[in-house]
Amino acid sequence: MSDTAAEACPVRQPRLFPLERTGCPLDPAPEYAELREKEPVPWVKLRFNGREAWLLTRYDDVRQMLKDPRFSSDMADPGYPLQFHFPMELLGKVKPALLHMDPPAHTAHRMMLMPELSVKRVEAMRPRTQEIVDGCVDAMLEHGGPVDLVSMLSMPVPSLAMCELVGVPVEYVDLFHRWVTLLVTQGSAEEHASANAEVEVLLYKLIAERQENPGDDLISSLLQRNEKEGELEPADISALVRAMIAAGHESTVNGISIGSLALLHHPEQADWLREHPEMSGQAVDELSRYSSISDHGTVRVALEDVEIGGQLIRKGEGVICSLSAANHDPAVFEEPNKLDLTRRESRRNVAFGFGRHQCAGQMLVRMQLEVVFTTLLRRIPTLRLDAELDELPFKAKALIDGLHELPVTW
Repeated sequence: MSDTAAEACPVRQPRLFPLERTGCPLDPAPEYAELREKEPVPWVKLRFNGREAWLLTRYDDVRQMLKDPRFSSDMADPGYPLQFHFPMELLGKVKPALLHMDPPAHTAHRMMLMPELSVKRVEAMRPRTQEIVDGCVDAMLEHGGPVDLVSMLSMPVPSLAMCELVGVPVEYVDLFHRWVTLLVTQGSAEEHASANAEVEVLLYKLIAERQENPGDDLISSLLQRNEKEGELEPADISALVRAMIAAGHESTVNGISIGSLALLHHPEQADWLREHPEMSGQAVDELSRYSSISDHGTVRVALEDVEIGGQLIRKGEGVICSLSAANHDPAVFEEPNKLDLTRRESRRNVAFGFGRHQCAGQMLVRMQLEVVFTTLLRRIPTLRLDAELDELPFKAKALIDGLHELPVTW
């Protein structure tokens, strides 16, 4: 943390963050409700590494900060509230991902990627996504219950879809999964360095191959577009592909797992979606709001003094957005802790972020979730949990909530 940030720290003892969940593991930490009411911008200390930052808990404050250009996404800034032990020596060796870039570089790189993730392009992928999901459900039915939904559905659907989209051979799925897992959990410096090196070598190899023999995939499209624009180097292409894989894969894996659990835990909601599959888009909005699997992974650092929620945030201080607290703000969402797939205001949720860094691949993630949930409920109408809720192995010390296993039967 910078000297300026240290001088501005409050005298009071910071709260430990992330907050501990008590009660139902699907509900946000109950302390968020108290904070929104009495102390909406508390000073917190990160459990993972001891860094300190401000925490935003109100919907309006989160949106205000995320659209404010006076906050930076540069993780190399001393005040940036990294929430795990990332090997800082890698920062100078690896091109920053889209998530950690500021304009104008962020704008140029995002514009290169967005045509591949347009509504039209994503909808063109729906039939193939349906084939992949049906294949996974076929395997589940052939195996017979009980099965682990994570290994048989949550993992293979985005893995196969992402490999085909990006142009990565299927045999490298395990490498990318290991690399993404390290990005959102506490791996050692050696593990980070090793996985990053393997991924970089593979992507440079694929980029060189696509330069010689273009295909119908993301890498080829980026290279062809860059021939006209001429703004990116191979390292930039690699960084964009890494960002796409990291964001799309982990969000979808955990979105399927936690979303499926939420539906099974609320069978009346599952029944409604089964009867109204045409409302799957609205249902995914509500499941995304309710679950908010990336609760505290959205962070920034102030480039100048800014006041938010009545709190002065000094230049150089870090800020963490609780997307879960924002998505459960009763000022915006009536009965926010209730899962209600008929809720129309769910489209206003910030589960995929807001502002210039709003998830570039959110349309792809949403489409995949729509196909998974409607297919699962239609083809296995008697699907149910095969374990008690408090027995399920939730992921701990991770930036994105998820499950290691989800036992189900029918």
